[in-house]
Amino acid sequence: MAKLRLSKNSLQQQQQQLKLYEKLLPSLDLKRRQLTVEAQKARAEYEAVLFAAESLETRIGQELPMLADEDFDLSGLVRMTGYQIGEQNVVGTRLPILELVNFEISDYTRLGTPAWVDILVERLKAAAEARVRIRVAEERLEILHAAVRRITQRVNLFDKILIPTAKKNIQRIRIYLGDAERAAVVTAKLAKQKQAGSVHYSEGDGK
Repeated sequence: MAKLRLSKNSLQQQQQQLKLYEKLLPSLDLKRRQLTVEAQKARAEYEAVLFAAESLETRIGQELPMLADEDFDLSGLVRMTGYQIGEQNVVGTRLPILELVNFEISDYTRLGTPAWVDILVERLKAAAEARVRIRVAEERLEILHAAVRRITQRVNLFDKILIPTAKKNIQRIRIYLGDAERAAVVTAKLAKQKQAGSVHYSEGDGK
């Protein structure tokens, strides 16, 4: 750390820095609070998609109990071929957002298969999409938690270190300059008194 210079220029620099820190801190703290709220929302969304996925599995079992009994090859019936992830800006933080999920449905003869297979296809697509939504929601939550940690560290840096240090430096410089000014005044008075005494002595000696 650079040694603090006890001068008027240094005092001005410290005052300017303090003014800047105190100006930035409220906006940083506001962003921290906004990101904290978004992280709480992301947590709720993550729990919601988890619950939705679990509920869907239960629903499939309730709606299609015949899956355990029917001698029907369902392998490869629904295949997810890919999905598209977009980007969302939330309080200056880039978050992934699921935009599209693509599926490939194997050809099957509707006349030769039970009617419930159509329902099963939709449920399998929903279940696959739910798994993707869980991954995206989890990633959003992790990114926001990391953002909250970073902004909290910055707020603490300004609030607990930079601002107190600047105030302490300003006080230290002011004390030093004040002492130096008083010492200079005293020195000037002594010099003046000494000069006056010397002049008086010289005039008396001349008589």
